Amino acid sequence: MLLLSNHAKMIKVIFLYMKKLYQTRKKISFLNMKSVKQHSPLSRLVISSLAFLFFFSLNLSAQGDPANGEKLFKSICAACHKLDAKLVGPALKGVTERRDQAWLIAWIKDSPGMIKSGDKLAIQVFEENNKLPMIANPQLSDQDIIDILEYTKGAPVAAVAAGTTEVDPGVERGKQVFKTNCAACHKLDGKLIGPPLLHIEKKYDAAWLKLWIKDNAALIASGDPLAKTASEYSPIAMTPFPQLTDQDIDDLLKYMAVGDVAPVVAATSADQEIFNKPGIGIIPTLAITIGVLLLLSLIVAATTNRKVGEEDEESGVSVLKTLIFNPFVRFLAVIFFLLLGAWFAFGYLMQIDVNVGYQPIQPIVFSHAVHSGDNKIDCQYCHSSAKNSKTSGIPSANVCMNCHKSISEYKGELFGNNTKEDLDKEIQKLYDAVGWDKTNVKYIEGYEQKPIEWVRIHNLADFAYYNHAQHVTVAGVQCQTCHGPVQEMHDMKQFSPLTMGWCIDCHRTTAVDLTKNGYYKNIHDQLSKKYGVEKVTVAEMGGLECAKCHY
Repeated sequence: MLLLSNHAKMIKVIFLYMKKLYQTRKKISFLNMKSVKQHSPLSRLVISSLAFLFFFSLNLSAQGDPANGEKLFKSICAACHKLDAKLVGPALKGVTERRDQAWLIAWIKDSPGMIKSGDKLAIQVFEENNKLPMIANPQLSDQDIIDILEYTKGAPVAAVAAGTTEVDPGVERGKQVFKTNCAACHKLDGKLIGPPLLHIEKKYDAAWLKLWIKDNAALIASGDPLAKTASEYSPIAMTPFPQLTDQDIDDLLKYMAVGDVAPVVAATSADQEIFNKPGIGIIPTLAITIGVLLLLSLIVAATTNRKVGEEDEESGVSVLKTLIFNPFVRFLAVIFFLLLGAWFAFGYLMQIDVNVGYQPIQPIVFSHAVHSGDNKIDCQYCHSSAKNSKTSGIPSANVCMNCHKSISEYKGELFGNNTKEDLDKEIQKLYDAVGWDKTNVKYIEGYEQKPIEWVRIHNLADFAYYNHAQHVTVAGVQCQTCHGPVQEMHDMKQFSPLTMGWCIDCHRTTAVDLTKNGYYKNIHDQLSKKYGVEKVTVAEMGGLECAKCHY
């Protein structure tokens, strides 16, 4: 282990020792050749041993941990790189086959320094990537970088094995009692309004705790010295819970004795495909077009062949030869391939900036599935401006702190490749941004707050106007209509294409109920009579007028 953790230092020591040994040997050989001959076998043995140790340490150090490399890649590299596709920087899969490992370690640690030093390869890489500077990472150790490089080789990372943990049913019941009655003022392992309650049974007797929980005021009034000491912890009096039975409190104490015992869940990953599903009708349309072309060519060829046969029966011109040499058939083929090429080119160009599936790495891991799905937080609690503004808005850190003043750790089901420690660190990032001291449960005085730089996902073209309030408040459109099943997404992504055609299709099919709005009652009657329908769509209300979106 020492060799693995300190291989860089050991290699340096070995080189220095070998250099010193060589210089000493050279000096002795100059002064006394006989002495050299007498001791040269020993020196050769030492040099050979050191050389073996050097190569052995080099081989050991080359072994990286792809699992750790994946975590480091996602936290440090994923903002600018992907494994198998270009992002801001180039794709990194197989980079170890293109670059020397020692050079890569030096480059990742201090790429600006290498460029300034005049390293030719560093300058070449810098220029090949449009001279976009790469951030130096001096905090990474050699082993960290080797782990990242091991991950970039594309070898599958071992998934966390699924398992279950047997839990006393009383612990689960106690957890529910805790959430219902205690969680507003207490946490298991951190101060809130009251003290932490994990392993409270080690400090107080269970019988005394039952009396305290049921009616702490009566216990203090009785003159119990321990109750008086406990009451001095907080100036806020504790609520009595006479409704709790002895069994409830026993279950509660069981839960506070062990805390949250969560089963290990398997890490899952879903392949996401973008722009790889052809539109409906493309393949049948191509097949019909090709079939019509072939049929037309055969008719022309057969007609031409018959005329040639009448003039010269000995020529024996075949249908296949006619297809090849007939000018009209060649003209049809040229026209067909030109149209086909234009069709493919148009289809490709129409996909530019249609970012379905765009899922950037955010500065803080935020799961909509946990907040909106598991915890049932309404979308408009965080995105409050959606109902009365053009934009939905990004919630400020203060909105997050409304809940996270009391929630300093993650206790739900794990997702992705995150551990509980990873997710707790993400909550700490919020605290670092606003200056929250979770130990003393208060804001740090004089702290300079830092904005959280969320990465925008949905972005309409500048020439297109869209108003959230018009759709959310007036039309009553649900968030999921445009943004997809947000309550199921851990990492938010663009669900809909947000193209002009997509908006128009929605306007053509969405019915508008005007009967509940007195202002539109006469308009509804007139339009229903005009179009002969019971309901009027957005399109019939002017939803297809250009100036509605392009004013």
